[in-house]
Parts: sequence; C-alpha cells; structure tokens
Amino acid sequence: MVTSRHEASHRIFQERPELLAPVFRLLGVPLPAKAAVEVLTADVTEIRPLERRVDSVLRIKPFDSGDGGGFLLAIEAQGRQDRAKPVSWAYYMSFLKAKYACPVLLLVVCHDKATADWAAGPFRLGVEDWTSLSVHPLVLGPGNVPVITDPEEAARDLTMATFSAMTHSSHEDAPAILDALARALGAAASESSTYYSELLEIGLGDSRAGETWRKLMPIRTYFPGRGTMIERALQEGEAKGRAEGAAEERALMVMRLLGSRDVAIPPEVRERIAGCSDLDTLGRWLDRAFTVATAEELFSEQD
Repeated sequence: MVTSRHEASHRIFQERPELLAPVFRLLGVPLPAKAAVEVLTADVTEIRPLERRVDSVLRIKPFDSGDGGGFLLAIEAQGRQDRAKPVSWAYYMSFLKAKYACPVLLLVVCHDKATADWAAGPFRLGVEDWTSLSVHPLVLGPGNVPVITDPEEAARDLTMATFSAMTHSSHEDAPAILDALARALGAAASESSTYYSELLEIGLGDSRAGETWRKLMPIRTYFPGRGTMIERALQEGEAKGRAEGAAEERALMVMRLLGSRDVAIPPEVRERIAGCSDLDTLGRWLDRAFTVATAEELFSEQD
C-alpha cells in the first residue's frame, strides 16, 4: 500500500531537485555541474491489464547538451524487502531505456538499514549460475545519509536536512535532528518553512518522530487535502476568521442603525458592541436597535 511516508520519500526529489547534487556526492556518482532536471511521466505500462508505475522519473541533462546527453533517474521508495521488486526494477529500467534512448540509473530510498542493505543488490536474473540481466541500484539509507543535528548546518541546506530527518526518523538522535531543523525553519522564509515543515509531517506519518514534529512546527498548509495538522489548523483559523468577520459586520450594523435613528452612542457602549464576538448576542442587540430610546437599553437585564 502506498503511504504518505512513501510518497514524501520520492516526491522531495521532484519538487526540490537541488537535493540531487549532495545525494550524488554521497553515492559517488558524477553529476553535471550545470544541469536541467525535468520530471517525466512515471507510467511504464505497456499492456493495459498490467499496470506498472515508477515512483518518480527525472531526466537530468547538462544545459549545453542540446537534444542529446544526460540520463534518466528512476527513484523508488522502498519500505521493506520485497522479492518481486528486482524484476520490476529491471523492467522499469529496460522500458525507460527503450522509450527515451538514454542511460538509466535506479535510486532506491530506504528508511531502515536492513532494507537498504538488501536493496543494494546486485540482483542477477537468469538460470542458476548464468546471469542474463543484473540490476545494481544506487541506495540512500541510514548508512550514507548524514545525521544533521546542528541548526546552522540544517539552515545551509534545508532540503538535505529535511531528507535526513525523514531517513533517520528511527535514529536515537531523531529528537535532536528534528529540533535542529525546526530551529533552521524558524529563521527561513515563510514559504520554505511551510513546505518543508509539512512535507516532513507527511513523511514521518504517525511515528513517534511525527508526534515530536507536530509539537515543534505549527504552520499553514502546502499539501491541501492530506488532512495534516497544519491543514486542520488552517481550516480552523479560516473558520474563526469568517466568524470574526461576521461579528464585526453585525456590530457595525447595530451602530449604524442606532446612528440612523439619532440615538447617541457613548464610547463605552461603542466599545462593548465592537468587542462582542457572539453572533446571537449581536443579533439580539440588532433587533433592539430598532426600538430603544438610548444605546444603553441594548444591554437589558435579560442579557
């Protein structure tokens, strides 16, 4: 089953391709100094009844390469060992190579060491000692993604710091990692802070690290429809704002009606009307504003 954590693990590469440079350095794979990154369709289905889909596919091309050059990067988020996956990975790479006629690399993102060690392969497909096809994935996991517990280091590369926090969510230093990132985001531009905060909430899911993060970072939503804490808080804030706006409008109506009837409104009465946020109370005052002789009569004993 595809989970929010799974989605966040590969989506970050689509939306923040600057993560590729430090990641490729970690993996020891050369990357063009100046390259364009294009998100391609992840659909690798050939026969309709058999649907296959890569998590993310990026085309990476040097700016000066024209129509040729570059390579494809297929990214898979893997939460556990799965004996069927190597065959699917071989299919993905072969299909993409045939479709786009350029080299293909496979990057597997894992959150636990056992899965990362397994995903490194190599996976040889064939009969007994005869290898017809071999799959050698690049792997990111707890073993090669840096642990970032320094707020200044996190602030220098928010994308890598966020990816590190997702990768090391089960690490003993997870609280320190999250605290460092929260401090870095606190000093970042509001849009970046919002994006990374909510992406990490989705990526951590209902884990203990996710609970810690929800206590650290209350901001607005960047992923509508996902039901995150930030989205719920925003919805509550919008509802509160609508209620406050309605109360403000009703209070003005009360005072305008009194003014149209030449009923004097002392400062303390004006302050009480303007400060009221209860729509029912304001509604009663509005009804009385049609008939009272003085503004103070709005606040009769029945209130």
